[in-house]
Amino acid sequence: MAKVLIIGAGGVGSVVAHKCAMNADVFTDIMLASRTKAKCDRIAAEIQEMHGVTIQTAQVDADVVPELVALIKQFQPVLVINVALPYQDLPIMDACLETGVNYLDTANYEPKDVAKFEYSWQWAYKERFEQAGIMALLGCGFDPGATQVFTAYAAKHHFDEMHYLDIVDCNAGNHGKAFATNFNPEINIREITQPGRYWENGEWVEIPAMSIHKPIEYPEIGPRESYVLYHEELESLVKNFPTLKRARFWMTFGQAYLTHLDVLQNVGMTSIRPIKFQGVDIVPLEFLKAVLPAPDSLGENYTGQTSIGCQIKGIKDGQEKTYFIWNNCDHAETYKEVRGQAVSYTTGVPAMIGAMLMLKGVWNKPGVWNCEEMDPDPFIEQMNSQGLPVQDRVNITLPHDY
Repeated sequence: MAKVLIIGAGGVGSVVAHKCAMNADVFTDIMLASRTKAKCDRIAAEIQEMHGVTIQTAQVDADVVPELVALIKQFQPVLVINVALPYQDLPIMDACLETGVNYLDTANYEPKDVAKFEYSWQWAYKERFEQAGIMALLGCGFDPGATQVFTAYAAKHHFDEMHYLDIVDCNAGNHGKAFATNFNPEINIREITQPGRYWENGEWVEIPAMSIHKPIEYPEIGPRESYVLYHEELESLVKNFPTLKRARFWMTFGQAYLTHLDVLQNVGMTSIRPIKFQGVDIVPLEFLKAVLPAPDSLGENYTGQTSIGCQIKGIKDGQEKTYFIWNNCDHAETYKEVRGQAVSYTTGVPAMIGAMLMLKGVWNKPGVWNCEEMDPDPFIEQMNSQGLPVQDRVNITLPHDY
């Protein structure tokens, strides 16, 4: 038996629970836990109706290590899949260490009071996980996650040296809302309002937020205006592939989204500094999150596709080579399968795949690891069979220049 505990019942948590239930030969016993048990119960009922699989549910505050430890000891999972908020990564890792249970997440830790995210806090756990004989797999969503697997696959099969990497992320879907974010609004807005950063010639280059942009052609979608952001997988990729001369992350945004965001920033609604309101301290961004549509509510009428991939230039057998590897995912199709939109699906399915490979012993190494440090082939194989088919092209023109 392979018991798994999923913590987090938002859009991604729902997809992970659905896909684990759809692979019940591996995930023989599933518990879904969240601060709000009613959300878990709703997802469990949906899974029972759609897939005929019963999963358990529980209430837990993922900020409180003793609560997490008590739940883990009660359920006794082999693995904890953390799809809660990035603020909660460290408490959940602490609970896994205390109970000797493997760990997986989809986004790196960031402190709640500082809009900053990096791997240093979690990498610092490496020796403790090694000594405990358990594994922590970091950032196993799509980006981060599958994009790192794509890069490792390119390094293994296509290049002697990789020199230029562009991760390109397009959501060409339409959810019909005036303004909504496709994953947790608080995390999403914190991420894109920070200064951009990319790696070039051995150092980080910082730029004003959204200041570098250009149209990029996305398969089956066409050209979309794409903006350079800092994204966490760049930090581990440039560490693990030192031949990279430049590494960047591009994401598409529509003009209506950017206009709304600009107004919200100008009136202070994206601030994470507490303010007094009627005698109570509130954080404007947390209030904004409360009034925006929940990401897991967007799926039903969502149309269009996402397209996420890696465009790489380097050397093979002394010759210059380019390589593009990507996945396109359809919002309407994912809703039919798991009642979730494609942004949640493209994060949740890789989390399930990483968990599956850990439980099967295919990816099994005590310590703290990023996805590109594992063998990419079995992950790609599972993507092709679990709803995220991978496509690639060799020696096509790539947008490597500004």
